[in-house]
Amino acid sequence: MFDKKDSKFRMSEGGSQASAASSASGAPNLSKKSVYIGQSIYIKGELTGNEDLTIEGRVEGNIELKDHNVTIGSNGRIKADVVAKNITIMGEVNGNVYAEDKLEITKSGKLYGSVVASRVVIEDGARFKGGVEMDKDVKAKRSESQPSNGGNSEKTADKSLSMGKLDKKVGAS
Repeated sequence: MFDKKDSKFRMSEGGSQASAASSASGAPNLSKKSVYIGQSIYIKGELTGNEDLTIEGRVEGNIELKDHNVTIGSNGRIKADVVAKNITIMGEVNGNVYAEDKLEITKSGKLYGSVVASRVVIEDGARFKGGVEMDKDVKAKRSESQPSNGGNSEKTADKSLSMGKLDKKVGAS
């Protein structure tokens, strides 16, 4: 017999609702596993793994999921450098972002830090302050610009912001 409770369990085990919806829309689903960090969760330290990640809570430190996707949900508040294959920002990130394939900042997203990515998408209404470097070899660029401050993302973001490269609210709001 089909039970709604079992359905929820299978959904979270096989992927989040967002990844299930994206596979139905024809977008490629790069990983079958997905982890969700809820609004009430606060993590301080280094976050690494081999699964896609959606963050609705707070994270301070470093996030590194090199071959996977990271989504910062609309309630997500990040003070960290983020390294992933694809990064989507709907919440707020204070730190540098390294996307092997694509960075997307949605209309509700805010990024305060530098970007190194192959492709960058900034939606109308998004908030961005920092520098952008578009390069196919993100790994090499990331090793060149690794912070010498012991991974303190806040100082790294402040340093990149002091360069005065870009401060833009995209579109009218």
